[in-house]
Amino acid sequence: MGVGGAATVTTSSAVEGYGHLLDGKRKWYNNRRLIALDAWIVLCLLTSSYNGFDGSLINSLQSMDTWENYFNRPQGSLLGLLNAIQNIGSIAAFPFAPYLSDGIGRRPTIIMGAAIVLVGAALQTASHSIGMFIGARFMIGFGVSWAHNASPMLVTELSYPPYRAPLTSLYNSLWASGAIIAAWTTFGTEFMRNSSWSWRIPSLVQAAPAVFQVSLLWFAPESPRYLVAKGREAEALSTLAYYHADGDESDPLVQYEIEEIKAAISLDRTASSSVGWKSLFTSSGNRKRLRIVLAIAWFSQWSGNGLTSYYLNIILDNIGITSSTIKLLINAVLQIWSLAFGMSASFLVERVGRRPLFISSCAGMLVFFTLLTACSAVYAEHQTQAAAHAVIAFIALHGAAYSLAFTPLLISYTVEILPYSVRAKGLTLLNFTTSCALVFNQYVNPIALQRIQWRYYIVYCCWLVFELVYCWIFVIETKGLSLEETAALFDGTEDQVVAQGLQAAGAISSDTRSDREKDMD
Repeated sequence: MGVGGAATVTTSSAVEGYGHLLDGKRKWYNNRRLIALDAWIVLCLLTSSYNGFDGSLINSLQSMDTWENYFNRPQGSLLGLLNAIQNIGSIAAFPFAPYLSDGIGRRPTIIMGAAIVLVGAALQTASHSIGMFIGARFMIGFGVSWAHNASPMLVTELSYPPYRAPLTSLYNSLWASGAIIAAWTTFGTEFMRNSSWSWRIPSLVQAAPAVFQVSLLWFAPESPRYLVAKGREAEALSTLAYYHADGDESDPLVQYEIEEIKAAISLDRTASSSVGWKSLFTSSGNRKRLRIVLAIAWFSQWSGNGLTSYYLNIILDNIGITSSTIKLLINAVLQIWSLAFGMSASFLVERVGRRPLFISSCAGMLVFFTLLTACSAVYAEHQTQAAAHAVIAFIALHGAAYSLAFTPLLISYTVEILPYSVRAKGLTLLNFTTSCALVFNQYVNPIALQRIQWRYYIVYCCWLVFELVYCWIFVIETKGLSLEETAALFDGTEDQVVAQGLQAAGAISSDTRSDREKDMD
C-alpha cells in the first residue's frame, strides 16, 4: 500500500485483524486486570504531568514578586537562559535515552529519570543563588528526558488494543495537568509575599509525581515488545495474557497480538541489517516517518504557543496588565482550559482521525493568532481596554486550537508510526527537535518582544500558514490500525503483519495466508 502526500488508508485490515477477536464484555471499568493495567499506565502518564509542571512553573515564577526580588529580577539573556536551561538539560540526556530504553527496558529508564528529577527538585527548592537554581533546572531537564523517552512507549506498548490511541494521546494532554497544579500552587503561595517559601513550595511540589514513580514502578509490567525483542517471548505472552485476556494464553486476541509483534520485529530485522541511527535515514519508509515526526516536533513549539506559554508575563505587560495576582490567575485559568481541550481531543483521535485534527488545529491557530496580533496592534495604538480583553480571549482560543492536535498527537502519532526497532531513537529525535525549537524560542523571544513588541507576532502568523500547508500535504491517516499495522503502513508491509496475527488467532488458514502473500508480491 503506497503512502502519498495527502493519502488516506483503509482500515479493513485492522477490523478484520483484531476487531472481531475482542471480548465485548471486557471494559476498563468492569475488569479487575484492565483496571490494574490502566493504573500502571496512569503512573507512566505522570511523566508528562511533572514535565508540564516545570514548563508552567517558570512562567508563573516570573509573575511572582518574591521570586523576582530574590534573584534580582533576571532579564534579557539571563531570563532566556532560565527558561531554556531545562531543555538544555534534556538535550544533554538525549544521546543516552534510546539506548537505555532499548537496552535495560522502558520501566527501569523511567525510574532512573524520575530519581534524577527528585534530586533536581530538591536542589531547586533549596536554591540560594541564581546559579544553583539554573543547575537544578538543568538536572530536572536531564531526568525528564529519560523518563519522557520511555514513558509513552511503555503506555502504547502495554495498552489494551481498543484503548491504545486515546491512552497514548492522553500522555501529552496531561502536560496541562502539571501546569495547572503549578499555576494554582504559585497563585496560592503568591500571597506569602515576604517569604521565599512562596516559590520554594511550588518547587517542592514538583517532586510529588516522581516520588510515586520511583516508589511503585518497580512492580509494573515491562513492555511485551521489549521482551520479544530481547528473546523473552514467554514473558511477553504471559504479560499480554494476564492483562488482555484474564490470564488465558490461548486467547485468540493474545495469540494475534504476540504473532503480530513477532512478525513486525522480524520484518524490521529483515529489512535492515542494522537498527542503529543510520537506519532512520536509509529506508524510504523511515524517511517518510521522519518527514512527519521532525516537522510536527518543530511545529509544536513554533505555533505561537512558545510566546503564550513562556512569556505570557511580557504579553500581558504589553496590554497593560501588570498586577502579579491577575497574571497568575489568568495563567491558572488558561491551564485548565488547555487541559479540558487536550483531554477531549484525546478521545476524538479514533473517532475523527489524525489528519482532520492536525489540519483543523493549524487552521484554527492561524485564524486566532492573526486576530490576537491585530488586537495587540490596536491596543498599542489606542490603549483600548476592549482590545486588551480581546487579546486574552484569542490567547485562549489559540490554545484550544493548538490542543486539538499538537497536545494529544505529538507523542502518540510519533510512537505509533515508528516501528519497534527505531521507536526509541525516533522519539528521541522528536524530543531533541522539540527542545531545539524551545531553546531557540526561549532565547530569541524575550529579546524580540522587548525590542519590537507585538510586531514580532507577525512572524508566527506567516509560519502558521506554512504549517497548515505542510500538514495538508504530508500527514497520513492511521485511524483504526493496531500498533504494528500502523508502523508497517509506511513500509507497505501491514498486510503481511496482519496475516501472521490472523493465522495465529485461527482466523485464517495457512493456505489463505499464502494466497494473500502471493497477492502482495
